[in-house]
Amino acid sequence: MKNNFEQCMRWLLEHEGGYIWHAEDPGGETNFGVTRAVYEQYVGRQVMDGEMKGLTHDDVYPIYKENYWDRLRGDDLPAGVDFCTFDWGVNSGTSRAAKALQRMVGVEADGGIGPMTLRAVANHEPQDLVEQMHYVRDQFYRSLSTFPTFGNGWTRRNNETKDQALKLIWY
Repeated sequence: MKNNFEQCMRWLLEHEGGYIWHAEDPGGETNFGVTRAVYEQYVGRQVMDGEMKGLTHDDVYPIYKENYWDRLRGDDLPAGVDFCTFDWGVNSGTSRAAKALQRMVGVEADGGIGPMTLRAVANHEPQDLVEQMHYVRDQFYRSLSTFPTFGNGWTRRNNETKDQALKLIWY
């Protein structure tokens, strides 16, 4: 079993940036990519005004590990496929990323990566899956009503994710 989580987290946090509260972002108040709703669920209480601004990397690492990386079986996916699935899962929900991967490998798209999905993934070239994920993710973004506002950032992130995922395969 490999462990790319630390490298993937470094890249993810570069993509996510810091504190943002954009009026047109349906995620609302966010820091390091963690929405207020996700953080409140994680800590089990409502957060106080200003608390989101004070989050640190140490605050969000366990959220990403438990709610995204582990849920998507990052340690069990091939290098490269792990990162592109993780990054999309963070950006658009783990179920959407898992279902996209499942459709690519020809298993039931139930949103939960289990033994059947992992066996099917093992029968595909990681580079091909990364390329497919990039294409499907791009098409998804372009279908959203908020693409005119956020599309440039999403496509840049998707392109960077593909390049970073391919680095994990090649090295």
